[in-house]
Amino acid sequence: MKRSIRTTALTTGALLLALALPGAPAMAEEPAPRIDLRVLVVTDGGPATAAIAAELDTAGTPYTLVDLGRSDRPVIGPEFLADTVDGRPRAKFQAVVLPNDNPFAAGSAEMAALAAYEKTYAIPQVDAYTYARPQAGLEVPTSGGYSGSVDGVRAQVTAAGSAGPFAYLDGAVPFEDNAPDVGESYAYLSRPRAGADFTTYVDAPIPGSTARGSLVGEYRHDGRRELVVTFVYNQYQQQFRLLARGIVDWMTQEVRLGASRNYFAVHVDDVFGADDRWDPLLNCTPGDVDCPPGQGTQNPIRMSVDDVRNVSDWSRRRGFALDLAYNGGGSEQHRADNDGADPVADEFLARRADFRWLNHTYDHAFLGCEQNVDVVPWKCATNADGSTRYVSRTDISQQISDNRQWGERAGLALGDDELVTGEHSGLKVLPQQPDDNPNLAPALSDNGIAWLASDNSRDPGQRAVGPALTVARYPINIFYNAGRTSEQVDEYNWLYTSRAQGGSGLCEDLANTTCLDAPLDLAAGYSGYIVPLETRIALGHVLANDPRPHFMHQSNLAEDRIGFPVLDGVLDQYAALHADNTPLVNLRMSDIGEELRRRTLWNSAVANGTVTGYRIGDAVSVQAPAEVAVTATMPSGTVQSLPAGTTGFGQPYAGTVSGWVSRAAGQDHVTLALAQAPAPAPDAPAGPAASGGEDTRAVTGAPVTGAPDRAGAPAGRTTPRAAEPPLLTTPRLPVPAGVLRPVPPGTGR
Repeated sequence: MKRSIRTTALTTGALLLALALPGAPAMAEEPAPRIDLRVLVVTDGGPATAAIAAELDTAGTPYTLVDLGRSDRPVIGPEFLADTVDGRPRAKFQAVVLPNDNPFAAGSAEMAALAAYEKTYAIPQVDAYTYARPQAGLEVPTSGGYSGSVDGVRAQVTAAGSAGPFAYLDGAVPFEDNAPDVGESYAYLSRPRAGADFTTYVDAPIPGSTARGSLVGEYRHDGRRELVVTFVYNQYQQQFRLLARGIVDWMTQEVRLGASRNYFAVHVDDVFGADDRWDPLLNCTPGDVDCPPGQGTQNPIRMSVDDVRNVSDWSRRRGFALDLAYNGGGSEQHRADNDGADPVADEFLARRADFRWLNHTYDHAFLGCEQNVDVVPWKCATNADGSTRYVSRTDISQQISDNRQWGERAGLALGDDELVTGEHSGLKVLPQQPDDNPNLAPALSDNGIAWLASDNSRDPGQRAVGPALTVARYPINIFYNAGRTSEQVDEYNWLYTSRAQGGSGLCEDLANTTCLDAPLDLAAGYSGYIVPLETRIALGHVLANDPRPHFMHQSNLAEDRIGFPVLDGVLDQYAALHADNTPLVNLRMSDIGEELRRRTLWNSAVANGTVTGYRIGDAVSVQAPAEVAVTATMPSGTVQSLPAGTTGFGQPYAGTVSGWVSRAAGQDHVTLALAQAPAPAPDAPAGPAASGGEDTRAVTGAPVTGAPDRAGAPAGRTTPRAAEPPLLTTPRLPVPAGVLRPVPPGTGR
């Protein structure tokens, strides 16, 4: 039989007393406690606790936030932390996150209550950003360590970290350095204190020394476990994004509600069509609405046969499927203009199995209001009564159905319920069209559309449009009207330089955009500036548990093929940072939409308090509304208990299993059975790991009863501990400007 989680302190004391008194009657063992699957996050308003809370939010993990700065906050005492339910002791929180190792005043009853709670129920504690000091198991930085900037430092997961909570990483943890004139992170690098049971999971070189100092490590003391983090971060920084999964896995012991994966999908719009080209002399795009009518000469960009072969070979070589949003009318127009020939479409269709395909309407018509393009910027045409004139339901429906039929004749494997309209038209676009085309929703219904693409920069949240739900897409800032690097850089300079620098000055007019200090070099600006910037932005989305797809255009795969350096950059950097058990998840649009839909329902239920989850020993129970699927992350080997047997739960990812699960017929909740119940922390320190991470075993629980602990002493016997100074409130820790606010990944956004 598996051991139950440790008994409460009161029961333990009573049992010891009974053993010490001759003739004392035997006492019945108290039932294993119920541990609620909820995290307690105590914040002082700093960015580190905010980052962990954001990680829990994104994953859908329930937590309670206590703000130490609020006068009306609850007092953290025994009643706040634990009680009894149906005669069973209940721990209300499965983990505790503190802003540092002790954010309370000296002698605080609240800290004492937390310490007793953690010891009683084997509850882990995360010190989100703390000073390196003996109370956290570390030497102070002035004793051979370091305190200061770690911008650009290349940290490393240790052997213990790779065997433990950070096994999903390949080893390197690079710290960002996006702006040389802005401090972005700060750390204390220090060695574990002699005699402390401290295991380093992530470390970095101590400047001026051959030694390495801990950045993340586990400190065991007094029957408690703390994850000690000695660098500051915000939720957007890559170093935190890389480590966030391991921090949450560690503190929840891989048993939690919510889930997190790394997603990357890329849509390529306008396939079979052609895209208008930027004119560097006119600073507009002839043929499109940003150029006055009749100005300039159109010179469209369209992929060649060699371009098609290249993208097909790339997809096979990289093992990464692109989603091609196609316009069948573009091929038909090309055939009409070229004696029935379209070798590009023929080559695509011969290689159609290498891609996923999306309906992008027949000829990329604008499906919102009827546009008046006689003026720049364009306006919506109006009826005689001044009302907006919209594209009709019939015209929208025909664009959808004609393209679907074209794709079916061509043998494309389509999702009939997916649609990407040209320029996301039909949906609202500010300032010209503040509302959706009222004819769009019925046309979607006519064609069975369930998933409709939207532009994340304009319409990020999932919302209903008639029968469909939107799927927001991230625009990669590689322009649709650029097939050559020189065109991309020239337009980039126009958009992102000031009027004084010869640019449009739009960057001066928009509050969320920063101007370049100077125009980029036409030859080197793309590879030296734009590619690293766009790669970093896209990778940031990937590491944020964000399934929303990215998109570019067929023009970016033609001529200079400027889209590939960004795609390769994301794939290469991701592979260099992650272990094989944590692959990129590349979903088609309907699956992304369904993931977003489930998250919306789950997060709403969590916020409304209609989700309850807890574990007792190796059994996990989750209650949620009948229409809400449950999302959870569990240890490998977890199964779902059914009225007649069991079935597997989730899919393997990053060393755990995770996924969505609904309760079976006849059940009023979801029940999961763990392969092994999480074990409590030991009371005694261990010798070999005291020097700082030499022990490569995962630290997961107490030694088996009767077996020697790592120091060689029999279990239950404590070894001498070096005297520690009394607990003192952690001093106010430095927080550089780059952590208080996100540092832009470049100056061209």
